Amino acid sequence: MVSINNLKVEFGAVPLFTDVNFVINPKDRIALVGKNGAGKSTLLKIITGLQQPTEGTVARQKDICIGYLPQVMVLSDERTVREEAETAFAHIKEMRERLTRMNDELSERTDYESPEYMELVERFTHESERFTLMGGENYHAELERTLIGLGFQRTDFDRPTKEFSGGWRMRVELAKLLLQKPDLLLLDEPTNHLDIGSIQWLEQFLAQSANAVMLISHDRAFINHVTNRTIEISCHRINDYKVKYDEYVRLRAERRESQIRAYENQQKEIAEIKAFIEAFRYKPTKSNQVQSRIKQLEKIVPIEIDEIETSRLHLKFPPCLRSGDYPIICEDVEKSYGAHQVFHDVNLTIKRGEKVAFVGNNGEGKSTLVKCIMGEIPFGGNLKVGHNVQIGYFAQNQAQLLDGGITVFDTIDRVAKGDVRLKIRDILGAFMFGGEASDKFVKVLSGGERSRLAMIRLLLEPVNLLILDEPTNHLDMQSKDVLKQAIQEFDGTAIIVSHDRDFLDGLVSKVYEFGGGVVREHLGGIYDFLQKKQIESLSELGRTMNSSGSPSGQSAPTSLNPQATSSALSYAEQKERNKAIKRAEKAVADAENRIAALEEEIKKLEEKLATPEGASDATLFAQYSDLKKQLSIAEDEWTMLSMELERVTASAT
Repeated sequence: MVSINNLKVEFGAVPLFTDVNFVINPKDRIALVGKNGAGKSTLLKIITGLQQPTEGTVARQKDICIGYLPQVMVLSDERTVREEAETAFAHIKEMRERLTRMNDELSERTDYESPEYMELVERFTHESERFTLMGGENYHAELERTLIGLGFQRTDFDRPTKEFSGGWRMRVELAKLLLQKPDLLLLDEPTNHLDIGSIQWLEQFLAQSANAVMLISHDRAFINHVTNRTIEISCHRINDYKVKYDEYVRLRAERRESQIRAYENQQKEIAEIKAFIEAFRYKPTKSNQVQSRIKQLEKIVPIEIDEIETSRLHLKFPPCLRSGDYPIICEDVEKSYGAHQVFHDVNLTIKRGEKVAFVGNNGEGKSTLVKCIMGEIPFGGNLKVGHNVQIGYFAQNQAQLLDGGITVFDTIDRVAKGDVRLKIRDILGAFMFGGEASDKFVKVLSGGERSRLAMIRLLLEPVNLLILDEPTNHLDMQSKDVLKQAIQEFDGTAIIVSHDRDFLDGLVSKVYEFGGGVVREHLGGIYDFLQKKQIESLSELGRTMNSSGSPSGQSAPTSLNPQATSSALSYAEQKERNKAIKRAEKAVADAENRIAALEEEIKKLEEKLATPEGASDATLFAQYSDLKKQLSIAEDEWTMLSMELERVTASAT
């Protein structure tokens, strides 16, 4: 579909990447990886045609439709959520209007035997078939499914988009892209503004319904679930791995070890040649051999080693005062905005040294409770901040608060104290601001680079209570690793608001679940919490909540106890429930196989319809239309069966 040939991009005299060659095929699922600033977003812009390369070409298949979601975009505030999403179907509305006009003309004319009338009938039939194939009759249902999947409520559909935050408006743009069903979908950090349930929905959509996909994401679990090919930008070139991300990491490590061995051998060879030249440079009897060695040296092509991030360097928070035994105590805390109650009766105690996670879907109050703790907004109830507590706060908009008129180095130099000032260059290198990057002005940094810089500032503050609100947004995987290590070794207390399972794993010892206006405490790590909930991923949270916000079968905000549940069931009951779960799982698997078979048949028909002969074959169009209807029915059936499986699984807990 898209062929990238000998691509080269330079900024000034500095090459971003060079000699880039690869092909994007139908149904490819590609993860584009590399350190921040390597040129990932630039490459997406070049593929979509928004930016031109210094050299090389991008050959796109004729009539290909490319959908592009950038990290930042200017959004319209003039429409409602539904109206904005419906712009994705502008072509269908135009076609409906044409069909209406043709239908009116057919009803008015009486020259039934004339060639002109027959031609009009033929055009009307052809357009009607195209209209059906494009989903003209059921796009409203598809629109609603997509918006709900991305986290909107039906009551949101008729609200103006200007009432929503930038993150929610980005979801509207994502919905429009998905509804257009482009041949190639280019997504730049699509999960940054999504909550847990929406990420899982997007994973399933991309895996089952999308065509070709190329995405940039620092969510390790997300790219592993979605992609099957990894393209890495490293050393100003690309390396194409036909595997998922985790396998790519293993292969990359092996590749780098081979490069290091080859590099060491080459350096040894170069040293021997140079030693020979120096030893015999002035001996006439060896002049021919010396000249031969010099030519040999000139022909050697230096072996490059794939870049390895210095984020593995040890980084530790500076010493701080010892806080009281209980840094945070909430007693019957509540918060409302007008008639909307965000949460109520929040009772929690966080002990000194604990590291806890706030999890739940967007809008359930995680960031709101953080703002209550910070004293930024009024609230009801009693919230105590303990003795000698010094708070270090990283908000979602922290990166935008940096001074753009100073350099990266000066930004850190102004907050660093004592011996740390001697290590500023090393610290910047740990977050990939090594070399000339430390002299960049903040205003020219990308969103990810600004987030890293804001995080470095926080790491240098002598605090004993960390509050991190979505700290991993825009951080690449290496930066997340160094941040995680620093928090693990942090002597103080930490509250982390995040949907990143890999980041929270091994970091927190307690999970607070937000949902339905209540906050529930779960002891143990993030995967202990998932196991208790009988779910495989955090994205199931929203689905296991009933309309009141409580888990199925519960009315009080108490922790689940699997042992008590299983002991209350007889052996026969447990056996029957296990059978029900297996039946439901088989039904879902059969539905998935049915969908896969229909998609394969549709793909074959699409190949035939793409030929001149097939394009004029009405029988093929009819078959295609019938298969698309069957696929829609099968997908709806799969949705219902999946919900039934979730219900059966939840009832067994």
